[in-house]
Amino acid sequence: MEFVPTWWHWLVVGIVLMLAELAIPAFFVIWFGLGAVLVGLLLLVAPALSLTVQLLLWTVASVGLTVLWFRVFRTDQHKTRIGQAGGTVIGEVGLLTTPVAPFQPGQVRFQKPVLGAEQWECRAEDTIASGERVRVLSVEGSYVNVIKHH
Repeated sequence: MEFVPTWWHWLVVGIVLMLAELAIPAFFVIWFGLGAVLVGLLLLVAPALSLTVQLLLWTVASVGLTVLWFRVFRTDQHKTRIGQAGGTVIGEVGLLTTPVAPFQPGQVRFQKPVLGAEQWECRAEDTIASGERVRVLSVEGSYVNVIKHH
């Protein structure tokens, strides 16, 4: 006699896998859990599916959801790309944490991360005191060029 899981078996397995995500910091087990939940819901509609078809559907759903997450929904917008400033970076306003002068780099802190970092080394053509607000003109290597914000 062959064991064929019912819809609620798949829901329980799915919930257990999604809860296991709390203990495993890789953020991919949840997609296998969601795949199991999808198979469980599909079994509510079509309860006569064989074990082979159920396992195939679970595998396809799990892999499909994982690929969808890593390819479509998860963007690389928070990774640092040194030397590549998007249009949204130019004009960002930050606060100088150390003074900057023409031949003395300083540091600027942004309220939200800019190209993956909240704090950047900065350069300026004028002397600007610590605590002043500055605006990003460009990104060159690991430095941002700034001017005093008015």
